[in-house]
Amino acid sequence: MFHLRAAAALALTFGVATTAAASEADPACGRAQSYSAARYGVSVLIQRDGVAVCEGYANGGTADAAYPIHSGTKSFNGVIAAAAAQDGLLTLDEPVSTSLGAWRSDPVKAQVTLRQLLQLTSGLGGRPFPAPDFDAAVAQPFTAATGKFQYAAAPFQVFGAVMKRKLAAAGRDPDPVNYLKARVFDPIGMSVAGWRRTPGGDAMLDQGASLTAREWAKFGEFVRGGGQVDGRPIVDPVVFRSLFTGSAANPAYGVGWWLPKANDAPDVVTARLDLRGHEADLPPDMVVAAGAGDQRLFVVPSCRLTVVRQARLDAQRIRAARAAGGEIRDGWSDYAFIKPVLDAYCR
Repeated sequence: MFHLRAAAALALTFGVATTAAASEADPACGRAQSYSAARYGVSVLIQRDGVAVCEGYANGGTADAAYPIHSGTKSFNGVIAAAAAQDGLLTLDEPVSTSLGAWRSDPVKAQVTLRQLLQLTSGLGGRPFPAPDFDAAVAQPFTAATGKFQYAAAPFQVFGAVMKRKLAAAGRDPDPVNYLKARVFDPIGMSVAGWRRTPGGDAMLDQGASLTAREWAKFGEFVRGGGQVDGRPIVDPVVFRSLFTGSAANPAYGVGWWLPKANDAPDVVTARLDLRGHEADLPPDMVVAAGAGDQRLFVVPSCRLTVVRQARLDAQRIRAARAAGGEIRDGWSDYAFIKPVLDAYCR
């Protein structure tokens, strides 16, 4: 049994600073914080019904410090699409070539839909980083047949090119991040500390956002609430729900969101999230935004939970990960972290 004294000792060892919401009388909170802190973690925030039941910071992290969420950024793309669908700008099943003339002349690219693009089954692959400029992504050749799952940065940058054209044609600010801010972030009271851009000035839609734990949790609460503000959908409800359905090629990946579904996708990123072997033990409605360095946003509507975990990812660890083909080896397990949290707070 994990006792309070042991939790306190581990917290001191790894420099965990707790807030009032993370009471020392809560062993489950101490376990979550200590597990995270021992693996470069800087923040853990667990909210139930939108109220913090556990909050703590470690390894120099603070409540006011924003950290890159890396590929956790990918989860914003589907919400952009759901907002754009409500605004009449697109449908997920329209061909990408409707907006991109460069794809119309290619008989394979011409058939690919926005849904396939964002579910990473279009055939467009490449490295997961760095993110190319929008137009450079559009010009990239396909690296597999349509229908194969390939985790890469380029598809999200192609989506950026689509949104840029659609917004400009509608007489709006053509920057997809500004659109996301106006349509979603501002209505939910969410502030983004920064958003990295490519050398050409395009937003990195696959990996660019930096957030504090509390601000990221606001997005999780928006998702947990079904894309609504004050009971009113601010994005298309049908498109929003479809973001959390996997593809035949990878049932564990929706539109920028990971799902606890059994699958045999061979890529290293899917394998890194070790939830797929525990489908029977996890809530079927749990969805996860995940980024390099084990940045995580877990949303579990049936448990009324939103859980944020952030970690420090330095240049040395990035270089080591690239040398290993993209996998960061630090002993992190999503299942080992989230299962005790669910056991303690899902009631």
